[in-house]
Amino acid sequence: MPATPATDTPEPAVSPADAPAAATGPRVTEVAAPGRSETLPHDLSPLGMFLAADWVVKAVMIGLAFASLVTWTIFVAKGIEIAFAKRRASADVRRLERAPDLVGAIGDERSARRWRSPVALLAKSAEAERARSAGLSDDGVKERAQVALSRIESRGARSINRGTGVLATIGSTAPFVGLFGTVWGIMNSFIGISEANTTNLAVVAPGIAEALLATAIGLVAAIPAVIIYNVFARSIAGYRAILSDGSAVVLQHLSRELDQDRAGTRRAARLAEAAE
Repeated sequence: MPATPATDTPEPAVSPADAPAAATGPRVTEVAAPGRSETLPHDLSPLGMFLAADWVVKAVMIGLAFASLVTWTIFVAKGIEIAFAKRRASADVRRLERAPDLVGAIGDERSARRWRSPVALLAKSAEAERARSAGLSDDGVKERAQVALSRIESRGARSINRGTGVLATIGSTAPFVGLFGTVWGIMNSFIGISEANTTNLAVVAPGIAEALLATAIGLVAAIPAVIIYNVFARSIAGYRAILSDGSAVVLQHLSRELDQDRAGTRRAARLAEAAE
């Protein structure tokens, strides 16, 4: 029998899609950097981002949350205090306006002990100055009484203004503290990108989101603090205006009483002359 001619086995054809791979050699699989967890923090809820954040960013977030708590605590406490002080001061000014004189407004000793508001201090200070300056120049009495009333007004304003400076500090510094946390978190994210040797969005996004959360919390703490501070500033200005009205009413009573005392002295002198 004639021998069957040997046939060469054809090599498998290479598809065009596999040509680049064949030309460049075997594909290399990326290996995670040693010491880095392959589990990525995919929980992007605020709590999950907080728990996955760096300890510095966590400290910034906790500090800003505490500042926000302080802001709302001052808002409630100081708001009640200012509202009550304005209401009491307005009622005391009306009491002064209705009274015939300072002695009538102050009342007896028991009523004087119970009446201890700043407006009451205005009336008591003016009456005490009039009593101490009996027989002296009326202009000097008015001048000294006005100085005493100004000091009482200033003390009342400082007392009601106590605590609002914290709001100004929080409103001005909280955004920068949050920005510091954001910068620190983004810096750590870039370090993680370098260690993982990848720019995969699943690796980059969680760290940046955690960093931006610090800025968001800073704004949440700062914006209410600024608004509340401005509201309190207007309310305190109104309270000081009420105290100024009380001082004006007290000075009116004092001037009237000095004129009455002078008129009474003159009348007594004329009666004495007539009797002689």
